[in-house]
Amino acid sequence: MRRSIQRGGAVRVLGTMSGTSLDGVDAAVLVTDGETIDAFGDSAFRPYTQPERAVLRAALGRWPGEEGVEAAAEVTEIAHAEVMAGFADLAMAGFHGQTLAHDPDGGRTHQAGSGAVLARALGVPVVWDFRSSDMHLGGQGAPLAPFYHFALARHIGAAAPMVFLNLGGVGNVTWIDPARPRPEDAGALLAFDTGPGGAALDDLMLARRGVARDEGGALAALGQVDREVVRAFLAQRYFRRMPPKSLDRGGLGDLPGMVAHLGDADAAATLAACTAAAVAGAAQHYPVRPAQMLVAGGGRHNATLMAMIADAVECPVAPVEAAGLDGDMLEAQAFGFLAVRVARGLPTSCPGTTGVAAAVGGGQISRP
Repeated sequence: MRRSIQRGGAVRVLGTMSGTSLDGVDAAVLVTDGETIDAFGDSAFRPYTQPERAVLRAALGRWPGEEGVEAAAEVTEIAHAEVMAGFADLAMAGFHGQTLAHDPDGGRTHQAGSGAVLARALGVPVVWDFRSSDMHLGGQGAPLAPFYHFALARHIGAAAPMVFLNLGGVGNVTWIDPARPRPEDAGALLAFDTGPGGAALDDLMLARRGVARDEGGALAALGQVDREVVRAFLAQRYFRRMPPKSLDRGGLGDLPGMVAHLGDADAAATLAACTAAAVAGAAQHYPVRPAQMLVAGGGRHNATLMAMIADAVECPVAPVEAAGLDGDMLEAQAFGFLAVRVARGLPTSCPGTTGVAAAVGGGQISRP
């Protein structure tokens, strides 16, 4: 196994992702050599139960050794082990862990869960702790999917600069020039967090309606946007910072609190408008206007939010399914792709993606 990866042969790898939306664990197989994509494999989703989600929520913003963190790590490991056990014939796996806290300005990040525990449970090598090396060299530690986005752009035959937008708990964009030979080459990538994805709206729905999300954007579609709230939101310093830049889940303050005076529908519409405005504002940083924007992550299922984004940006917008990709599993696939790059000693981030001083390979490998 180790020889085939080091020599550059394509291998069957499993990637996993449990994002800041706290909905559950995505797991997806990819056949890749860490540079190109040979095939997409099977996938699965293991939702967090309500009690598990409560444990994870209680640990948000906390660091190793603090109250509730050990319980959150156990929940993360159990959920991942359960879904990962359903896959066979793997060369290795990539495990991102559950982000509890991310402080890029302080040079630290915290993903709960141990890859060593999973390697022992599953009997295959597990690559994990993808962010620490980047942050030790001055990077933001996020976003990490851009190198995979570069491979996807070439896989789908993109001929002009394009953007991938991920709408998870936090929103992030990757601007790509697919004409560049490698993702770490100057001018190939620019990536950064745009602002909120779905986390603030999900928190609002949970607090006010007792449900996990605004399904399909149905509630937001009934509301009126409070433009004063959107203007106040965009006045935050983060939006004036040059990229690369990244955010913690609550890095832009109490967004549900900004709409506390509004009714449910107006509040939902206003939070969706904040997300769309942040995505549109990201365009000021693109080297050239992209030919298209492909959207992944749970937010693409919110039709109201997608319509707001399409109205706000200056290029065609579509879910990644329009290009034959799986928007629910794209980030899980990314960490399988990055796992192979780590095993081959290839970089996983560069100055254009995280602001790191030079192209660097992150991650550690735990063997059974």
